[in-house]
Amino acid sequence: MTTPTRINASGYADIDDLRLYYEIRGAGGTPLVVLHGGLHNTALDAPVAERLAARRRVISVDLQGHGRTADVDRPLRFERLADDVAALLARLEIPRADLLGYSFGGRVALRTAVQHPERVRRLVLVSVPFADAGWYPEVKAAFQHLGRALAGPMRPSPAYQTYAAIAPQPERFPDLLDKMGELGTLPYDWSAEIARLAEPTLLVYADADAVRPEHVVQFFQLLGGGHRDGGLDRSGVSKARLAILPGLTHYDVFESPAMTAAVEPFLDAEGG
Repeated sequence: MTTPTRINASGYADIDDLRLYYEIRGAGGTPLVVLHGGLHNTALDAPVAERLAARRRVISVDLQGHGRTADVDRPLRFERLADDVAALLARLEIPRADLLGYSFGGRVALRTAVQHPERVRRLVLVSVPFADAGWYPEVKAAFQHLGRALAGPMRPSPAYQTYAAIAPQPERFPDLLDKMGELGTLPYDWSAEIARLAEPTLLVYADADAVRPEHVVQFFQLLGGGHRDGGLDRSGVSKARLAILPGLTHYDVFESPAMTAAVEPFLDAEGG
């Protein structure tokens, strides 16, 4: 773990009772908001942000209870976290941005596009199910055991070590585990709302992901892809894109350079 060296600016946005921490790297193009996975933070994911910032302005965010953003007295809910992201863009006077979210952060990015479509130009979702049924059964079972009892065993992990180093209240890590565990057990199905998304969307998964492949195909089809041959004239190509990255899992796909390589051409494309 090293201290990021390319941060142009950082600060807190006061959103109701939440002080949302963000970092800005790079310059140029449509701003890209990067939303971390569960128990990750801006410090842990700095290498990814730095790679992406080589070609554009990147805004990394510590979501509620993660990293430098202290927890507040409300449960973790994707819908509320999405409102936080939209409010941050308003505070930074950014009318529209591209969003890239991984797993937990991907579901926040998805809800931001659903609830605040005027704020989103392009959407990248990495290892994201649109419904809780998209996880493999053993993954859903693991959510049942996520809670404060794991705080001790997790102490050697990078997730805990970065949290302990930067969180305003490191002693609240067990509380974060409890909230993440509770969120993980809640059922959801956003298929009806996804079918109405207008933003060009790229779905990225590992070929050994925690999300079932048949669910991935269904997600792609809900977005308008995978219904017909694209055709020699590309008339059958939808605005949705799908990338399956080989030799990776749900737990290393976000950090992989292959993820960045898949995402950048999509973000660079015209339109949207």
